[in-house]
This record gives sequence, structure tokens and C-alpha cells, in this order.
Amino acid sequence: MTEAYVNEILKRLDENYGTEYICYLNYGAPYELLIAVILSAQCTDARVNIVTEKLFRKYPTLQSFAEADLKTLERDIYSTGFYKNKAKNIIACAKRLIDVYDGVLPPNIDALTSLAGVGRKTANVILGNIYDIPSIVVDTHVKRISNILGLTTSQDPVKIEKDLEIVLPKNHWILYNIQIIRLGREICVARRPKCGQCFLADICPTGKEKINHE
Repeated sequence: MTEAYVNEILKRLDENYGTEYICYLNYGAPYELLIAVILSAQCTDARVNIVTEKLFRKYPTLQSFAEADLKTLERDIYSTGFYKNKAKNIIACAKRLIDVYDGVLPPNIDALTSLAGVGRKTANVILGNIYDIPSIVVDTHVKRISNILGLTTSQDPVKIEKDLEIVLPKNHWILYNIQIIRLGREICVARRPKCGQCFLADICPTGKEKINHE
């Protein structure tokens, strides 16, 4: 893998998807993004946005989440899956943010990952979207497609994050995730990738192999 190869991938991603920072989860206050990301574990962004539309009206402040009844909150977020753990973590998270951080999301990955239910992926979403701090979010699309493109050979999200920090220029760290999500949803679909339609097919190891066999 060469620097020229990486730069060509990024150039084509920019040309096809633009360079605008987009968040696929709807939120108003910063803490709402944190809650939305917690809910997004093993759940689609579309489903989370449906749930949070009502949820953020019912619980309009961080304090209201901290004081939420656990069983009621479980029912409110039931359709996102794993609702028992998510509800418990949301309440604990809200309480800690109020008690320790005066209700403000800390702009620090160690502090963020000290919150209930917050791993590196969630923390990096907050750092990138709320504080514009360069960060790499390793979601299912980034994990799979980065391996396909040969940017990493690891299946471990933390190792993938470190590998991508090395090969990607810092000004593309946030953007890469946004663009790869679109690529994964629209073209490089997990179950049936559309290599014949992909703008990276002629340089992607998997794409070249598939096209040569067609």
C-alpha cells in the first residue's frame, strides 16, 4: 500500500461524496447525540432517528434523563434493541455528566469512555461532531471496507483505528467515516457489493478481482 494509493481513494471519495461533514443521527443538544449514538448500537440510524424524535420531546433536558424511570425508559427505547442495557447506561451517563462534568460533554476520549456505555467509537463520534477534533470512528462499514481496501488487516476496532490514523491524513479522519458509511450503504453493501458500479473498483483489490472474473 502506497501513499499514492491512499490519496487516490480519498480523492475519489471526495469527488463522489463531497467534503461536507454530515451526521446521520438527528440531535439538538450535544448530550442528545451521545444518547443517539448509545441507542445506535446494533440498530440502524433510521430507527434511532424515529425513536429519538419522540424521546427528546419526552425528556427535554439532561436532568430529565438522569431522573427517568428505568422501566419507562426501557419501553420508550424498546425498538432499538438491547433496551435494558441502553436504558441503564443512558440514565447512568446523564447522572455522571451532571455530577462530574456540570452537564457538559468532556472533549477528551478518556473522560468520555469513563461514561456508562461509551466506548471509543461513541467517544470519537462526539469528538468529531461536537468538538471538530480529528477522530476516526470505526463502525461496521469502516471496519469491513477498510479491510477490503487493504488499509488494515485487523478485525479489532482499536487496532483498525490506530492503523487508519497512520495511513490517513488527519484532515480526512472525520470525513473518511462519513464517506465510507455512504459507500457501504449504497455500493459496497455487505451481502451483495455492487463492484460493477463502484468508483473504486479499478484500484480496489477485491473489486479488480471480481471485475476480472466477470
